[in-house]
Amino acid sequence: MLEATCGVDGLKLFLSHQVDAVLAPRCQSLQKTNSANVFQDMLRCVQLFLVVFKPTMDIREIARRAKVSTATVSRTINHIPTVDAQLAKRVWKVVDELGYYPNTQARALVSGKSRIFGLIVSEITNPFFPEIVQTFEDLAVQHNYEILLTSTVHDPKRTELSVRRMIERRVDGVAILTFGMEDSLLEDLRFRKVPLVFVDVGPDVPGVSNIRINYQNGIRQAVQHLAALRHTRIAFVTGPLHLKSALARREAFKQSMAEIGLRVAPELIVVGDHTMEGGMREFAKLMHLRNYPTAIVCSNDMTAIGVMREAYEYGINIPQDLSVVGFDDIRLSHFTIPPLTTVQMSQIELAKIAFEALMNEVQRESPALGKTEYPLNTNLVLRRSTALAAVQNRRIKFPKGSRATSGKLPTSFEPTGR
Repeated sequence: MLEATCGVDGLKLFLSHQVDAVLAPRCQSLQKTNSANVFQDMLRCVQLFLVVFKPTMDIREIARRAKVSTATVSRTINHIPTVDAQLAKRVWKVVDELGYYPNTQARALVSGKSRIFGLIVSEITNPFFPEIVQTFEDLAVQHNYEILLTSTVHDPKRTELSVRRMIERRVDGVAILTFGMEDSLLEDLRFRKVPLVFVDVGPDVPGVSNIRINYQNGIRQAVQHLAALRHTRIAFVTGPLHLKSALARREAFKQSMAEIGLRVAPELIVVGDHTMEGGMREFAKLMHLRNYPTAIVCSNDMTAIGVMREAYEYGINIPQDLSVVGFDDIRLSHFTIPPLTTVQMSQIELAKIAFEALMNEVQRESPALGKTEYPLNTNLVLRRSTALAAVQNRRIKFPKGSRATSGKLPTSFEPTGR
């Protein structure tokens, strides 16, 4: 018992000089226990001793074991290519043996770089975004970066909290792929000189990159394709009009119709919300018109899928009775029945451009004088949801039991296009 007590006293004395004072009371508590079991007292001391004397997992310990300088360890862990291959091999061997993980927060304080990129999207449940997130993260991993992901769900307050959190984490840059942004939050990020990437709405200031989407090209192709199929009465379902991207798509549609001399009746442009439910709702509105459209172009694929779903409820066959065109080319558009003809805005390419833009800004030695523009084109992808316009004056009887026959709508569909 005396040996055990001496051992505890010796360890307590050492701890009082060498180790965090928080641990010393533990040894004192062992000394005060009146246990008759010497082995148990010794075991407790040994366990505490092992905790206290466990090798510190830092670059100094790695450098000592690998017999290199701490600078060499730091450069190796940070993947600096100038490190000698043999020295790097020794460092990585020790790192693996110790199970060492770098303290990223400490590294960020020293280097001024967190190696974290922020990624803000509108709605992670929207099928448009997962492929963007996956591609962006894959590129981040390849370049030894992490991503901090947040979804705003179109809530300005939540967007503000997301931006604040990214500032607190000292991210090296932020890709804001929400197709819209509050001016007050822009000022916060710009003030802190964080490199930013936007879609369409980037301000003309240094450190800001803007991905400029050519909506006109793809939508023009869609309108010309429908005109070639003898459609003249073509409707358009917009997205939320507070989004600049939705406004740009609507204007691209109107301009494309004007270019080929087709008039757009005001009642044929209805306002959706980029959801399937919104597509269903706006399709029903179009079905209340005296003269139905023979084709509908939608501001995104989710809207188009909603239109197709509601057309099924009305007993309208696609594409025999009604042609439908979407926008985005999400993966789901391949699997609708029939597969959806749509304007492709490549999510993979969008993510690649966003990541490349951030990397360019981070590596830039001197800031650009203004914003940097990156173009992204759109193109029509033909599938099977479009066909020749129904013969003029042909009357299509809605099936009994469909929504058209169970509500206030007319019971026949009279195409007016050629």
